[in-house]
Amino acid sequence: MSANAWLAQLHENGYRITKARGAVVETVEKSTHALTPVEVYDIARKKYRALGLVTVYRTLEKLEELHLIQRVHQPMGCQAFISAGHGHQHLLLCKNCGQVAFFEGDDVDALTKVVAKKTGYLITEHWFQLFGLCAKCRAK
Repeated sequence: MSANAWLAQLHENGYRITKARGAVVETVEKSTHALTPVEVYDIARKKYRALGLVTVYRTLEKLEELHLIQRVHQPMGCQAFISAGHGHQHLLLCKNCGQVAFFEGDDVDALTKVVAKKTGYLITEHWFQLFGLCAKCRAK
C-alpha cells in the first residue's frame, strides 16, 4: 500500500492531512527497518523542517489504530514501528542492522493451544517475532 493510500485512509477516518503528517507517513511507509519515533522524526524533518515530535507520536498512534503499521518489540525497548504485514504474518528482525522481513506462521496455533490448555487462558491473539542476523550482516 502506498503513502497516498495511507493518507487517504487517515482522511477517511477524520484525520487532517498536513505536510507534517505526510512526511511521517512517507518515512514509515518506505522503510524496510523498524523505526523509533525519534528516528522517524529525524528522517521526516529532512522533508518537512517544521515537523514536531508530538506530530510524529500522534501520527504513529493513528497509523497503528488503523492497522497500517505495527509495533515492533525490540530487546532494547518496544517503541519501534514498521509497515504492517498482510494477512497473518510475523516478523523476523536483524539484530545487527534492523532489517525486517515478514513470514507466514500459522504453526504457532499448536503452541497457543498447548499454552491455553496448561494455563486455562483463552488466548485471543499473539505477537510472534524472531531475531537473528540477515544474510548481509552474516556475510560481513
